[in-house]
Amino acid sequence: MPDVTRAKHGRPVHHWRRDVVELAALFTAVAVADAVANLIGHGPDGPALLVISAIVLAATAGFHVWWSRRHGHAPPVSDTGARPAAETRPSGPSEQPTADEVAGALWRMRTTVKDEPGSLAALCTALAERRVDILSLQTHPLADGTVDEFLLRAPGALPAAEITRAVALAGGAATWIERADPHDLVDAPTRVLGLAARTALDTAELPLALRQLLGRCTIRTLPGTPVGGGRGPEPVPVEGVLEDTVMRLPAPEGGVLTVERPYLPFTPTEFARARALVELDTRLGPRIPRGQDVLTLPEGDHITVRRVDTGDLPAARAMHDRCSPHTLGLRYHGPVGDADRYLNHLLSPRFGRTLAAQTASGRIVGLGHLLWDGDETEVALLVEDDWQQRGVGGELLGRLVAMAAEAGCESVYAVTKASNTGMVAAMRGLGLPLDYQVEEGTLVITARLDATPVATSPGAQPPRLG
Repeated sequence: MPDVTRAKHGRPVHHWRRDVVELAALFTAVAVADAVANLIGHGPDGPALLVISAIVLAATAGFHVWWSRRHGHAPPVSDTGARPAAETRPSGPSEQPTADEVAGALWRMRTTVKDEPGSLAALCTALAERRVDILSLQTHPLADGTVDEFLLRAPGALPAAEITRAVALAGGAATWIERADPHDLVDAPTRVLGLAARTALDTAELPLALRQLLGRCTIRTLPGTPVGGGRGPEPVPVEGVLEDTVMRLPAPEGGVLTVERPYLPFTPTEFARARALVELDTRLGPRIPRGQDVLTLPEGDHITVRRVDTGDLPAARAMHDRCSPHTLGLRYHGPVGDADRYLNHLLSPRFGRTLAAQTASGRIVGLGHLLWDGDETEVALLVEDDWQQRGVGGELLGRLVAMAAEAGCESVYAVTKASNTGMVAAMRGLGLPLDYQVEEGTLVITARLDATPVATSPGAQPPRLG
């Protein structure tokens, strides 16, 4: 086959320097043969000249073979503008390769290319030259181009900057890259169907599903009627609004759901997928899984822990009535009379997950909330006075934090008064690294989630309550 390579958009490019050398060798051989023929025909040293001509032709043929093998598979770097491949680091007995260098590193990369034939081929060629394997590819059509999203496996020693430089030389623009993990190996349709199934089972899964679908982003739901009163957000059309790095959709319970990702603009394909998930949640209505777990407290009392929602509002208000003003003040940091106003919002699975501890008679004696707050997660506890200091708050908090860790949250925080020793003790009982911030009597405790097990009572296992 002819010795050609592909240029940036798939067009073949001949290597003119090799062609010139081959033509020069051919003309040299012809000239030598013509000179020998003339000498043989007009001189007495014909046999000697024949031997000399054979040697010259053999040397010319040998040079041609050497040149073809030396330069037949790739043009010089200066001909294409391509960067040399990343240097490999030799590993000897004293320097063994790392796990990433042996197995390769996973990357998620997104770049914008012109919508014309050969553009994708140029990107694939540039990646292949650096031994980068393309595991999956999604295309997001735009009005003036195409956004290509790759899942890549690259040599462990190849830095991200080298990959993006190669993509830029091949015609990619606005390239974004970050490390991926094995969960990203699931193909896009399967992943979207899995997120839809999770959302269908539990209303509280919607923000988590959107984060897994769109990557790192901030999700906020602004109710149509704010809890504290006042004017709600400006309504959005039924089809939603996409504005570069921000999308706004009608919230399932009314109001506006805002998704913001400042580091990377949303594509129309991502907007359509997010809108489909929100529409699914809206059609199904509020719902939570109905699991429960019966626990034995250190003093021997039995309580049941289960997920609750707005259907349990009367029982939650009855618990409020049994709590002292001091206990309600530690929980809500404001006028005690306002406590009931927040319950409908707190119990709604649209804004997070709520666990209740109830007695055998069905009376709720403790509430624990896990609330989605933009890109952060808040935990809050309220335990009836007669049931405090008996392990109820610790049981609820341990399960809430386990849910946050399962949902992929990096940390959780609790806002309370500096005098709330019960909440401080419960947070310390998690066995996690804690950060404290005190301002004007308000204490914010942040727990950084890691592989350390969340502390629970002896023998108890955190229930999978959604």
